[in-house]
Amino acid sequence: MRAALYARVSTDDQAREGFSLDAQVKRMTAYCRVRGWEVADIYRDEGYSGRYDDRPEYTRMMSESDRWDILLVLKMDRIHRNSVNFAKMMDRLRAEGKDFNSMQDKFDTTTAMGRFVMDIMQRIAQLESEQIGERVKLGMTFKAKGGGGHLGSGHPYGYEYSGGSMKVVEPEAAVVRDVFNMRLRGSTYSEIADYLNKSGVPTKRGGTWRPQTVSNMIRNPVYVGYVDWNGIIRKGDQEPVVPMEKFVALNGPLEEKRCARRCTSGSRPRSRPPRDIPWRRRDPSWRTIASQRDGTFTASTRTTVIPAGTTSARRTGG
Repeated sequence: MRAALYARVSTDDQAREGFSLDAQVKRMTAYCRVRGWEVADIYRDEGYSGRYDDRPEYTRMMSESDRWDILLVLKMDRIHRNSVNFAKMMDRLRAEGKDFNSMQDKFDTTTAMGRFVMDIMQRIAQLESEQIGERVKLGMTFKAKGGGGHLGSGHPYGYEYSGGSMKVVEPEAAVVRDVFNMRLRGSTYSEIADYLNKSGVPTKRGGTWRPQTVSNMIRNPVYVGYVDWNGIIRKGDQEPVVPMEKFVALNGPLEEKRCARRCTSGSRPRSRPPRDIPWRRRDPSWRTIASQRDGTFTASTRTTVIPAGTTSARRTGG
């Protein structure tokens, strides 16, 4: 079996504790002799953290995986200190039919127990990744409701981020105004996209315009000075490039737009009470009731439930 020997050291302290590159390579070479493995190559990363995988020798080793059959390290933290990156590496090794061995951790995928431990570690890495995602979403929701700061979106067409805030890019902002005006005059999304492409106007990333791109632009409240994150709309600190009355003419009020995004029945709010639940009706104020607090729009509805068999002169629908 051909073995790739990987050694890494990031600090002088690790070297003093016996994790020097030479010490690691010496012990792994001896281990290969005992196991009867051929040393295919030795990869040494000096001064690189194990939290990241953009290390030159690590990258070279993974690109040369056709030269070896098993990856050998002294300890697992020599190859990765990030469980997610470790799980990705193990997925790649398994897909390529390669094995992994960590000497001091007794972790060897050539054995049934080693493969079992690998599966457990990958599940732990997946759990960690999902928990990080949940924490990020919770933090972003709190930030969106609290107001202030960048919410992590890309550079919208017509703006660019500079110094932590969005600044107007006037040539692009002029295109945004043209798009809104064309839509107000009755042009379809496809017609607007075709016009921009024929005029040689590139998208933010230099690509071609599509009807969905135009639709997303027209529905984006960023152009009237607001920001939208996961259905939470609040006042932003950027300069508007489109008058609010034009945005409302195409999309309706911002609070109704927010309600539409949250409706589970589709992309548009219901225009009348549902017919499929005969004992349920909504009172005259069933339409979206919006309140504005500290620049943040919130939406709510009031629902009246009528017991089965009850009649009412105010019943609607059905």
